[in-house]
Amino acid sequence: MWSGNYRFVISSLVAKDFKSRYRNMSLGVLWSLLNPLIMMSVLTFIFTQIFANPGDKDYPLAVLCGLVPFNFFAIASLSGTTSLLENSFLIKKVPVPRQIFPVASVLSNCLHLLIQIGLLLAAIVIFGRGVNINWLWLPVIWALEILFVLGLAFLYSAVNVYVRDTRYVVESANTILFWLVPIFYSFSRIPAKYQLVYEVNPVAALVLMMRTILLDGQPPHLTTLRNLVLVSFVTFGIGYFVFHKLKNGFYEYI
Repeated sequence: MWSGNYRFVISSLVAKDFKSRYRNMSLGVLWSLLNPLIMMSVLTFIFTQIFANPGDKDYPLAVLCGLVPFNFFAIASLSGTTSLLENSFLIKKVPVPRQIFPVASVLSNCLHLLIQIGLLLAAIVIFGRGVNINWLWLPVIWALEILFVLGLAFLYSAVNVYVRDTRYVVESANTILFWLVPIFYSFSRIPAKYQLVYEVNPVAALVLMMRTILLDGQPPHLTTLRNLVLVSFVTFGIGYFVFHKLKNGFYEYI
């Protein structure tokens, strides 16, 4: 267990990242709300007015249920990847566990995530879907998603120290993933032979469960939840193991 001093370092890094992201911006933290709203509006216009489905009143909510998880994953995984190199001056000067930096990076993005989840829940209520008992599942599935992203942050950040192209691979993978996660299309449109792949993908699984809970008022499907638990813990374990194996060489390569 990390001491209070190390927890202070994490909180300081989280606060620094949160403040620096919106420094010198007129709207500041409001961009955490505007970005998903703008993207939701664009996708809704394209896929309800250009590509039909004009009668789907819940389409904006379905899109927002996809954008919030994807935005968190894409930004947190990329910032986690670069977290060690971006804090190289601290790594060389301050004797703290190296794991602190990817952890702080992911936790910093969790602050933005809370803002966007608040926006999503407010939209659900405003659109008249109402609150239901299954909302209690939300902290569970989000905790699993954060665990999954932490595992990737450990893995990517460690590899990125040795292979500097890693961040660009992650960026490209996130661009591809945008189309492979059911953000602007429903799970029912996915051919049956590919549905299992979507259920195993933690980002897609989270989107599916968010829609099931918030739009259908139902608990998440146990199979999808089981897959998310398994993949999240395995990814975290692999990521932490690789990080531990590679961390002794960080000082030489950073």
